[in-house]
Amino acid sequence: MNCTNDEACALACGVAAKAGSATGVEIVLCPPATALSTVANCAKDTVIEVGAQNLLWEATGAFTGEISAAMILSTGAKWVIIGHSERRGRMSKLPKDWTEDLMAVFGDSDHSVNLKTKAALAAGLKPIVACGETEAEYDAGKTQDIVGGQVRAMLEGLSPDDVAKLVIAYEPVWAIGTGKACEPDAADDICGVIRSVVAEVAGQDVADGIRVLYGGSVSPKNVADLMAKPNIDGGLVGGASLKADDFAVLIETAAKA
Repeated sequence: MNCTNDEACALACGVAAKAGSATGVEIVLCPPATALSTVANCAKDTVIEVGAQNLLWEATGAFTGEISAAMILSTGAKWVIIGHSERRGRMSKLPKDWTEDLMAVFGDSDHSVNLKTKAALAAGLKPIVACGETEAEYDAGKTQDIVGGQVRAMLEGLSPDDVAKLVIAYEPVWAIGTGKACEPDAADDICGVIRSVVAEVAGQDVADGIRVLYGGSVSPKNVADLMAKPNIDGGLVGGASLKADDFAVLIETAAKA
C-alpha cells in the first residue's frame, strides 16, 4: 500500500529509465489497484509490464471493495499476484491495536488461493502465486510441510498446461519487511521443494520449466547470492522496488544471472 497515482507513475518511469532495454528478464510492477491504469499507461512502449496485487475469483457481483480479472485486464495489466504472504498469514510486526491474525483480516486461505488462480488463468492473466510459512512454523521446523501443502492446494484441479503458466513465489512471512532475508541456501532448498511438488502434480518437464521466485527482504546486498542458486529464478520484491536505483540493481543482477 504505497504510492498515489502521480507517485506510482514517477516510480514506473524511473524504473523504466533505469532498466533501459534490459533483456533476459521480465520486469513486472504491481501497484495498488487505484494506480493500475496510470502505471500501465506510463509503462507503454517500455520493457515494464504491470500486474495487480490481488483479485476475487467472481466475475461480477455484490463484492464491495474487490476487483475481478476482467477489471484488471481492462486497465492494461497482464499479471496478478495471488496469495501474497501478507494476505495469507501474520506479519512479523503489527500495529498495537491489531490483535487478530492478518489472515483473519484479509482472509486468503489455500482454498481461496486456488479459486483465484483458476479465475486468473481462465481470464488470461499471468498469475504469480505466493506461498510461505510464519515465524512460528519456521521455528517449529514445519517449513517444508507448510509450503508443500500450500503448493499442492494452489495446483489442485489444474492441468499440466495450466501449471506451466504459473510463476510461484516462496515468501516466508517472517522475512517480509523485517530485513531478515532467508539464507540463500535455505531459500534454494525450499524453492527446490516447490519444484518437486510441481513435478508430482504436473510432471518433471513442467517443474523444470516453471519459474520459482524468492521474496522477503530481497535487496541489492543479497540479490546476487540468491540469483546464483539453481532453483531461484527471480525475486518478488517489496521495499527495494520503491526505489528505482535499488530496483535497477536487482534487474541488472538478474539479467546477468
